[in-house]
Amino acid sequence: MLELIFCSLVTVLPDFLFRRYHQGKRWGVEINFFTMWYELRWGITACLVLTVTLITVVFYFHPSTTNAGPYFRTIPILPEGGGRVEEVFVKNGESVAAGAPLFSLLDSSQLAVVNVAKSQLKQIETAFTQAKIQLEAANVTLLKAQSALKQAESELSKKKQLSSQLISQIELERLENIAVQKRGGVQTAQANIGAVQSQIDEVLPAQRESAQRALEQAEVELGKTVIYAGVDGEVAQFFLQRGDYVNPILRPAGVLIPSEGPESGRYQIAAGFNQLATQVIKLGTLAEVVCLSDPFKVIPMIVTRVQPVVAAGQLKPSDTLLDAQQRARPGTLTVVMEPLYAGGLKKVMPGSKCIANAYTNNHELLESGKLSFGETVFLHAVDTVGLVHAIILRIQALLMPVQMLVFAGH
Repeated sequence: MLELIFCSLVTVLPDFLFRRYHQGKRWGVEINFFTMWYELRWGITACLVLTVTLITVVFYFHPSTTNAGPYFRTIPILPEGGGRVEEVFVKNGESVAAGAPLFSLLDSSQLAVVNVAKSQLKQIETAFTQAKIQLEAANVTLLKAQSALKQAESELSKKKQLSSQLISQIELERLENIAVQKRGGVQTAQANIGAVQSQIDEVLPAQRESAQRALEQAEVELGKTVIYAGVDGEVAQFFLQRGDYVNPILRPAGVLIPSEGPESGRYQIAAGFNQLATQVIKLGTLAEVVCLSDPFKVIPMIVTRVQPVVAAGQLKPSDTLLDAQQRARPGTLTVVMEPLYAGGLKKVMPGSKCIANAYTNNHELLESGKLSFGETVFLHAVDTVGLVHAIILRIQALLMPVQMLVFAGH
């Protein structure tokens, strides 16, 4: 409507003034409801052509969309394993800090596993004490065996020094056998010491390490029975009671709405523009938004990300072939915008419905001096007609409450 009024001022109005004051035709006499379509045909035709051209230029170079809003992420409150609720620490709608406990599950089985792991670790520590005692006993046995061997070898050496007439050959062989037995006893004692030392140095430490890891794993599983908040936020749809069963797949406990950070919806707006705007909207493009939750405020924005694909064309392997007819509805160009000034979205509620305008800016290209006269005039006109869209956005901001409360009945 604004474009039509503007175009009529430079087409229909001059045509009427020419007919009225140059040709002397009067309104209501020569020019009336039945004849004005003929008398003002040049102005009406030019007005329609100029209006269509102006609307096309405005909406192409300065695209607009009503599919915009500060989207936010919700974090499901889920345990890592299913179980029955033992205790609930917060209430629905309560604000929580990151790391705060939300609820706990029945932990009797996990606690039993922890106790078993602790008992096994204690048994291994006791085995260390026993092994040290066995090592001391084996050392004493070795000393006894070495002493007996030394005595047997000393007796055999003395008998050999005596005359063969005084000591029989049988007696010497008996003494030699005794020395061999004592030597074997020494070797056995040494082997026992080595076995006990191996238990202390290798076997028992490995068993203790394994038991320690089992205890840590059991304690981790026990810790999973208490569910904590991952970020600062507000608990919503949280109606747990003691004895309820929760499951990470079938039965979530509620959702956590972040209050800070990029995922909270207070720092950026996602908008879906027509695909024709692909050649116009780039990184750094200036924009403006008006949201229902703050209707009388126009918020300056800047484009920080343009999604490189249109979401309507993605493929997912399935057991049915793709039919292009099912993709007849064109998708939109997803654009992410952030406030040009800090705190621009502070009063806008996350999830609010917004209207967004993006504006083509050719200032740097015009200042470069590399354009022809025609291109310069055209780009100046393109930048100028952006004012029309800015005025329309502000009119929408003023009429938004009336439209929603009176005409839409909301």
